[in-house]
Amino acid sequence: MTLTQLRAFIAAIDDGSFTGAAGRLGIAQPTVSALIRKLEEHHGLPLFIRTGRRLELTAAGSELVGWARQIVESADRADEALVELRGLERGSISLGVLRNANFYFLPDVVETFRRRRPHVQLRLFGQNSFEVVEGVKAGRFEAGIVVLPVPDDELEVFPLLRDEVLWASADPTRVSAPVTVEQVAEGPAVLYDASHSWNDPTRRQLSERAQERGLRIEPVVEVEYLEAALELVRRGIGDTMVSSAVASSAAFPDGICTAPFAEPLFDTIAVIRRANSVMSPAILEVVDLVGAVLRERSAAAARVSASGDVPEAY
Repeated sequence: MTLTQLRAFIAAIDDGSFTGAAGRLGIAQPTVSALIRKLEEHHGLPLFIRTGRRLELTAAGSELVGWARQIVESADRADEALVELRGLERGSISLGVLRNANFYFLPDVVETFRRRRPHVQLRLFGQNSFEVVEGVKAGRFEAGIVVLPVPDDELEVFPLLRDEVLWASADPTRVSAPVTVEQVAEGPAVLYDASHSWNDPTRRQLSERAQERGLRIEPVVEVEYLEAALELVRRGIGDTMVSSAVASSAAFPDGICTAPFAEPLFDTIAVIRRANSVMSPAILEVVDLVGAVLRERSAAAARVSASGDVPEAY
């Protein structure tokens, strides 16, 4: 049973003949007859009594008609919904985002998108980049915004922005000069993303640098969220890593100082999608907004650097 066969069946009922159904559907009369014959042969039951000028339904045809109309109408509504989503009028889209998206782009992007497309539901899953990768691969998200590096098998990766990673401490003497990996390994360190630990892209970069020097970074405390780590840093429990976007935000706690790494460390923010997939226009618009916000942030940071001014968070 196919949707085309059911459309021919409904058209024949509504027009009372195969000839009328053919005109309604814009196909030849023999094609309508063949579609309905295949439907009858599939179930081994006649659907019409072919006598007189007008078709009459058999018992089997009468049983099928309600279901057929429901199926055809549902298919038409589904098609309309996809057409409207293609035009960004309504629907729902899902995008995976890095956990600290709020510091980079999330409020500005959501505000702008909602203003432009008030009837499109935007679902943003703020998880660790590692989980976003898994969600994109599994098809739960159309695309994702992540921090590199990530496992890129089955993925296409489009870098957007590089943001420097800093070391943060409540003790100004520990960040009075660029920080070495040796200093980080000596601790104490408070690290976040406990669930994913060294699978987290930024932590992985730091760990690899330590391993190259025969060192091991063992945090005194691991927590799930950046905000919790920063509060512990503020209380002097230990030091942590933060991106420049976090350190320069209004939400960055007072009393914490930062310094770059002696060997500069960067987070690269990128868009990922499944290989050979096509993103919907709605997702493309969101991704374009993310890129625009990140470029503006980068340009603003460059202007501050060129002027010689230092953000208060530093």
